[in-house]
Amino acid sequence: MDHAYQAISTHLDLSGGTKRSALKTALISIALAAFAGSASAESLLPVRTTGPIQVVGPAGPTHAWIRFCESHRHKCRVDLSQPAHITLTHGIWAALTQVNERVNSSILAVTDQDHWGVLDRWDYPDDGLGDCEDIQLLKRKLLVQAGLPHRVLRMTAVIDDQGQGHAVLMVLTDRGDFILDNKRNAILPWRRTGYTFIKREGTSGKAWVALGDQPASLSTATR
Repeated sequence: MDHAYQAISTHLDLSGGTKRSALKTALISIALAAFAGSASAESLLPVRTTGPIQVVGPAGPTHAWIRFCESHRHKCRVDLSQPAHITLTHGIWAALTQVNERVNSSILAVTDQDHWGVLDRWDYPDDGLGDCEDIQLLKRKLLVQAGLPHRVLRMTAVIDDQGQGHAVLMVLTDRGDFILDNKRNAILPWRRTGYTFIKREGTSGKAWVALGDQPASLSTATR
């Protein structure tokens, strides 16, 4: 644990709880600053490359998600007055890109077994350690704090290109559904991830929806 803190906090030159607070403050500041946009952000804004993924019916959430919602009830509430899709502006794309990259580089990926001593737990990586779903939960938290609607940021379960269960964050936009992933810094349309999409949070409440095991083509993008 101490070694992990050192790895992610060398640039902060802090210790203990101060490191955790500084890490979160720095990441939130990055997300907020990104909304100012930039010339480089404009050139990176993607064209419409994918349609929305097809929802085929209801699905049950994992037990770990249910336990997470019991501990963080306000993080599982969906405000139905928010839009179900967001307009992908230059500032929003910059925020998505910067938060994805900085969280990926700041959180040390470890399994739930090594981290918590359990097979599956969803929680925030406040100690700088976490697995895929913990990392995506932090990204969503930071993006919501930066001003994105919670309703358009959907936790999603997939089978990755190695045949393993994996969690990503799906962003529902007017240009299609895009994926934030801790395995790569590039934000890709869902069709280019190479993953098989199983289920995700719905946009109308805590219930999850099935995605019909929809496969996506394999992308050559890397982290």
